[in-house]
Amino acid sequence: MLYQLPENLNHLPNFRKKQIHHAIWGDYISEWSDATTLPKDLLKELEQSLPINIAGENFHSTDQQTCKTVIELEDEKKIETVLMQHKDDRNTICLSTQVGCVMNCSYCATGQMGFSRNLTADEIIMQILFWARYLKKSKRKITNVVFMGMGEPFLNYDNVMKSISIINSPDFFNIGARRISISTCGITEGIKKLANQPLQINLAISLHAPNDKVRNQIMTINKKYSVNKIMVAVDQYVTKTNRKVMFEYLLLKDVNDKPEHARELATLLDNHLYMVNLVKYNPSNSAFSPTPINKFQKFKSILQVAGINVTERHSFGQDINAACGQLANK
Repeated sequence: MLYQLPENLNHLPNFRKKQIHHAIWGDYISEWSDATTLPKDLLKELEQSLPINIAGENFHSTDQQTCKTVIELEDEKKIETVLMQHKDDRNTICLSTQVGCVMNCSYCATGQMGFSRNLTADEIIMQILFWARYLKKSKRKITNVVFMGMGEPFLNYDNVMKSISIINSPDFFNIGARRISISTCGITEGIKKLANQPLQINLAISLHAPNDKVRNQIMTINKKYSVNKIMVAVDQYVTKTNRKVMFEYLLLKDVNDKPEHARELATLLDNHLYMVNLVKYNPSNSAFSPTPINKFQKFKSILQVAGINVTERHSFGQDINAACGQLANK
């Protein structure tokens, strides 16, 4: 584990341990030969005892705002993580929490690839360390982290929370909790656990439908976690934390984008701490098509007139299969 020295290095004096820690988490070195403050014999020992290489195959979008990397893990499984560079100098990292996904949402390429296993906290941290090294080359830093990559974060709750403690820690990435977001398909047990966390992490709910009939068509998980069950858990979360919750709503042509769907959604989310993030569909399944722009804007307008706080998600990296719902090691 990169955030802990192996036992065979415990004999080192504290000043050496601090130098090693700073080399990894301050200088973001990619190989031990870059740690110029350490003696050569120690560098050789570190190369054997604490490998720090993270191999990733990068894919850049044509607008250069998005970069996706495919990382091969020790068991030869592959995961994807994405860097989104905003025009206001924000650099957002999208992290994966599982190899594949068990949710099997019909609109999502990750869901269609099946599930292999949970990622360890170290494998989650590996992704953000990769991007910290990448950004340092151009003197930039990670500003925001979203757990919206491959997998359902709340089905790997303990490892996700362990990784967040490291991301938030001043000894590591020092990224504020309010700049960290977790997106869930509606695992109510995870929502309830998060309500008891001292860190003020942002919660996002992948809702995508205003009722069970529509949601059942596109999200098999709704049979266990119905819209009502999710809303009860979210209401409890808001009562306890007094924090805003974002509801992600992916608009699919002729599926969930009708005016009556918008009106029903407005009624469902009639709470000043709820906001809706409308998402354009990024093609990953030929059974669905994106909602036409005029219908998209009409849907948004109905929500706004009803007093709902609405935003639109900018699509990053569609041309390299890095956008929402497209991560499937392609």
